[in-house]
Amino acid sequence: MPLENSLAYPTLFKQVRILDADSIISNSATLNDVLIDRDRQIHLDVRQDQIPENTHIDERSGLILGTGAIDLYSTSCEPGHESRETIADLVSAAKNGGFSNVGILPNTQPAIDDIAALEFWRNIQHKYGHILQPWGAITKGLEGKQLTDMAELAESVIGFTDSKPLGNLLLVRRAMEYVKPLGKPIALFPQNPELAGSGVIREGKWALQYGMTGYPAAAETSSLAALIELVRLTKAPTHFMRISTAQGVALLSQAKNDGLPITASTSWLHLCHCDRDLENYDPNLRLMPPLGSEGDRLALVAGIKSGAIDAIAIDHTPCAYEEKVVPFEVAPVGAIGLEFAIPVLWQNLVTTGFLTASELWQALSINPAKIFGITQPPLSTLFDPNLAWLASEQAIASPSKNSSYIGRSLVGKVI
Repeated sequence: MPLENSLAYPTLFKQVRILDADSIISNSATLNDVLIDRDRQIHLDVRQDQIPENTHIDERSGLILGTGAIDLYSTSCEPGHESRETIADLVSAAKNGGFSNVGILPNTQPAIDDIAALEFWRNIQHKYGHILQPWGAITKGLEGKQLTDMAELAESVIGFTDSKPLGNLLLVRRAMEYVKPLGKPIALFPQNPELAGSGVIREGKWALQYGMTGYPAAAETSSLAALIELVRLTKAPTHFMRISTAQGVALLSQAKNDGLPITASTSWLHLCHCDRDLENYDPNLRLMPPLGSEGDRLALVAGIKSGAIDAIAIDHTPCAYEEKVVPFEVAPVGAIGLEFAIPVLWQNLVTTGFLTASELWQALSINPAKIFGITQPPLSTLFDPNLAWLASEQAIASPSKNSSYIGRSLVGKVI
């Protein structure tokens, strides 16, 4: 658990709000004194005679103790690009940010598309525990041409994705039919590449004002509508990743009302930023799909609240400094975020009243666990929503610094 090194242990935190499955589902405020012992283990309902001598009493108010956050999908640069970030760095970043599990996309080198590649991840899990959970590739080499042997991979992966659009709908149908009896989700990125073109910002007012190539909402929704029809046909449990449009939220809501076995996620940055925020051409906000309009952002937030969007993904994507020091439109997509996401989401969505604390934690922890098909994580993330800190380069674990939050003062920190 990522507790502040400066704290003395054992420490008793007074009247901490507990966000576990029961309190989240009932949206009830449960307060409890929390003892962290010398081994950093958490204890609730501690009697006075069970408190060790010389225990430090922390009287700060407003602390949150939540179940461990779960990130559905992020990129591991190892194997293949260790100079951007090693697995040790990734694990440290996840723990610093309060994440107990991180789904690893199969776009490593080599791709996670066969048993040999999974042997590497078994060794990683033996070393670090199961904090990193690999996705298996849908197609060999992520080339979108030939299906992998999903049955062979199923036991060792949390699900299947190519983490990029798949244009061959017949192949997608076959993948859905193949994966359905395996009891694992298939995660699809809805995008029509022809409509998307070279778009880097949502098509509209700000694209014109900033002189950037627009990305029409239809690039997402035309693909999403077709993929939903395949779910209707196959009834295969399907997760739609990187949803970014208001129209996409509406399509998902209708599909769920129809009883289709679908779940969906959006990225934390799409909940906190919109196309208007690209006025400085910050390459760390160059994302795929690109940032949408303010209307899209608000619709995504409303989708979290209504349940049309189940989960918030971090989609942590390290890039080297020199890769991002280029014009916005040619910069590689993606940003790091595991160490910033919870405080930024809290300030943008909970403090402002868009979401309750329970709704945010459900999208960051409870629902992702259901999507993965794993047991609910234990109470492990101690969060101080009032603690101010500087997100300096020295304060974060990742050697990659591609985030617009580097160097900024943030309020809220996992301790």
